[in-house]
Amino acid sequence: MLTFVGRGWGCARALAPRATGASLLVVPGSRPALTFGAARESWATDRLYSAADLKEKLDMSRFPVENIRNFSIIAHVDHGKSTLADRLLELTGTIDKTKNNKQVLDKLQVERERGITVKAQTASLFHNYEGKQYLLNLIDTPGHVDFSYEVSRSLAACQGVLLVVDANEGIQAQTVANFFLAFEAQLSVIPVINKIDLKNADPERVENQIEKVFDIPSDECIKISAKLGTNVESVLQAVIERIPPPKVHRKNPLRALVFDSTFDHYRGVVANVALFDGVVSKGDKIVSAHTQKTYEVNEVGVLNPNEQPTHKLYAGQVGYLIAGMKDVTEAQIGDTLHLHKQPVEPLPGFKSAKPMVFAGIYPVDQSEYNNLKSAIEKLTLNDSSVTIHRDSSLALGAGWRLGFLGLLHMEVFNQRLEQEYNASVILTTPTVPYKAVLSSSKLIKEYREKEITIINPAQFPDKSKVTEYLEPVVLGTIITPDEYTGKIMMLCQARRAVQKNMMFIDQNRVMLKYLFPLNEIVVDFYDSLKSLSSGYASFDYEDAGYQTAELVKMDILLNGNTVEELVTVVHKDKAHSIGKAMCERLKDCLPRQLFEIAIQASIGSKIIARETVKAYRKNVLAKCLKSTSDTALPVCYHSAVKKLFLPGLGGSHL
Repeated sequence: MLTFVGRGWGCARALAPRATGASLLVVPGSRPALTFGAARESWATDRLYSAADLKEKLDMSRFPVENIRNFSIIAHVDHGKSTLADRLLELTGTIDKTKNNKQVLDKLQVERERGITVKAQTASLFHNYEGKQYLLNLIDTPGHVDFSYEVSRSLAACQGVLLVVDANEGIQAQTVANFFLAFEAQLSVIPVINKIDLKNADPERVENQIEKVFDIPSDECIKISAKLGTNVESVLQAVIERIPPPKVHRKNPLRALVFDSTFDHYRGVVANVALFDGVVSKGDKIVSAHTQKTYEVNEVGVLNPNEQPTHKLYAGQVGYLIAGMKDVTEAQIGDTLHLHKQPVEPLPGFKSAKPMVFAGIYPVDQSEYNNLKSAIEKLTLNDSSVTIHRDSSLALGAGWRLGFLGLLHMEVFNQRLEQEYNASVILTTPTVPYKAVLSSSKLIKEYREKEITIINPAQFPDKSKVTEYLEPVVLGTIITPDEYTGKIMMLCQARRAVQKNMMFIDQNRVMLKYLFPLNEIVVDFYDSLKSLSSGYASFDYEDAGYQTAELVKMDILLNGNTVEELVTVVHKDKAHSIGKAMCERLKDCLPRQLFEIAIQASIGSKIIARETVKAYRKNVLAKCLKSTSDTALPVCYHSAVKKLFLPGLGGSHL
């Protein structure tokens, strides 16, 4: 930045080194009224000129459709997806080769801290192969079961996938799940065996597993070490030779699929799009097929891996588009964009995410309600798989009930709220969505449907109002060394699971399939599984609908007052053990008072468990007057309940 002070500034403009991208700021001297406007105009002109020099726009028309490859990387957690993406970026010259290239595409702080990929990231690579310039659009996807929705969204924009398998661990549960996602989407699958440099690596064993489970010939497997860069060139070669180019038509009207989006505080929504037909450029008027709103395109470009503006985007290419969408509801994932006055048939969007876990979220201080509301709205645009319902509580105040894909998803969302928006929140105990079939026509008319969904346990209807309760079930896949099979089968039976299948992948590994009630696995099943198998077992699940169950609503009472925040829905057979455990934990959490606190678990009017927090002193007036505990409890009720859910004390462990 060059700053000149004085009356005459023509010489300053002449001296400004425009070619180097310097910008010019002139501070007027003795004629402020006359020179201020001129100075501002000159500064803006020079600044724009410099920006144009710095961002030389790419010409995307030089990539014909047959030279484009859209592919994704899928794998189980920690099998080396992000590391392979780093090597591919280096090989194609997209980023410089340095020792600091670790998780380049993982841009979120939570991803780098945890060493996992949470949000799918896109990068356009330019690669010269056999004299031709190819455009390779890479999408790096998450590996944890909670983020399989991100994977399904990414696959909608691809024609092929790299299925990465650890040469030491072999096929894991999420490997199987991701393969079938790609198989259902009819994508070309290239198996890549990673980490062949490890001491205990056994690529031949993994080859046999891939052939047996996925029916892919072992000679199609590519053996690499992404960390050392060994044989990664073969992966690029396979992408070009084995993955077909997209089937698109550039002469047809524009048809673009929105497969992801992020929120920018200054530019609004940045939509990631895959073009199936036509061309889009700056200045075009586009229409959302979902909302029917019209926008003017402000910027188009590709991610390389940072945003690189281009003149146009053509059919078959993957890039980003900014069109002044300011409302968080405008960028619907799976939406189709088309040109104004040129309507097209909307593309079949991929299935929307189904929340598996619900939890209440409240500000620690109610004065922060509006700030938290704004933070949640912006974060849900970046993560559209979260569902929102308004909620309120006597103890915790106004808040929301959010639906998540799993416990890790809930933890990551909470961590992002704290890191990116500096929000302090209270999270309640996670629950799953139940259904109830209403018994009378009067109730059906009141609710306007025969089958209602309950996401808040406090609203669970009484048995007299329903004919049956339904609970969500999932089909779980467990892959484990055979020596732990007995222990794991006992664990599954204790969680009311029904065995569906059992298959030996090789001599030492077993794949078990069970039908689980979702509420039995959502909190601590994964931890128990890892503990029993010394960390070797892997677990994945998929939605399997609902089944009839004997469910009851269990209330927690403090001195006879129901604590709405601690109401849970449990299976009838497990009500006593769960109620007893919750009372014992609450006894450890609640601070002692000058009066006795009775903690009770009840089903309807029947008390099934009780614990007592002893008073600091003996109540000598108990026989003469009304119990002190009855009158004093409301004073401490709100603060005591709130304390249960504050970080470090409550929520998930109750």
